[in-house]
Amino acid sequence: MPELEPQRIVRLEDDAVVVLDQRRLPGEEVELRCTTSAEVAEAIRVLAVRGAPAIGIAAAYGIALAAGRGEDLDVACETLAASRPTAVNLRWALEAMRDDPTRERAAWIHADEVERCRRMGAHAVELFPPAARVLTHCNAGGLATGGYGTALGAVRAAFEAGRVAHVWVDETRPLLQGARLTAWELEQLAIPHAVIADGAAASFMARGEVDLVVTGADRIAGNGDTANKIGTYGLAVLAAHHAVPLVVVAPTSTLDPTAETAAEIPIEERDPAEVTERFAARNPAFDVTPSSLVTAIVTERGIHRAPYAETLPREAATAR
Repeated sequence: MPELEPQRIVRLEDDAVVVLDQRRLPGEEVELRCTTSAEVAEAIRVLAVRGAPAIGIAAAYGIALAAGRGEDLDVACETLAASRPTAVNLRWALEAMRDDPTRERAAWIHADEVERCRRMGAHAVELFPPAARVLTHCNAGGLATGGYGTALGAVRAAFEAGRVAHVWVDETRPLLQGARLTAWELEQLAIPHAVIADGAAASFMARGEVDLVVTGADRIAGNGDTANKIGTYGLAVLAAHHAVPLVVVAPTSTLDPTAETAAEIPIEERDPAEVTERFAARNPAFDVTPSSLVTAIVTERGIHRAPYAETLPREAATAR
């Protein structure tokens, strides 16, 4: 099965952080070169690189780049941290780089995140019923994680184990991360799939055509409340109504030990022009799924079930 190589997604060269510009996929594969930490922050802000683990990796490379250029690292950290407020991986990576802002530390963070994804996929396989018809939302594959994927990595592992028959791909409005990015990754992996409108998920569940919903997360509170791409909460409500399990797959770097519940998770509001350029609009980038609607949370440490306040690790991942 073809591999979306980690260095193809994001890498650090001598004078730049280079990202595969996700805004241009699937139409064309274009690399964006960021020669300062401020340019890395802008690439994160405009979603040229996106996905909680991936923006943490890009930020780590941005700090290594800044250190090599002699930039003020406090300013670089503040600029990068402000680029997207909801995903906790971003601040986690910046903290991991604070005492050792080297290329070697950043490369280790990247490699470690990819390895976490592989372990999560291996744990998650047992949650997939035979010949599963899976529905997923947004993009939580290699593009979003720097390699392999969280939710999509679990789908990949289960497919390789012969447990996935088909994947329904929510288009994920307004920026179509599912229709553009997840479908592109599944096509490369030769996993059977079809894109559906976000509003079609209910009818597919009602017809009994969905066996499992699998998503990633951008931040997980101590009680298991999860923040993920807008629309995830609606899917969780639908899944509960139709008795379809909902599984969240995310690394421990996504856990926020400072947030006891979702009430403490900041929700990013993006430019209304992403929704409509003519009329007034609201554009929250994320919503929160209460832990009561989550069947299981999978991290690289295993499968966690309610009560999540007791079963989730009480500390986030640490960078050696």
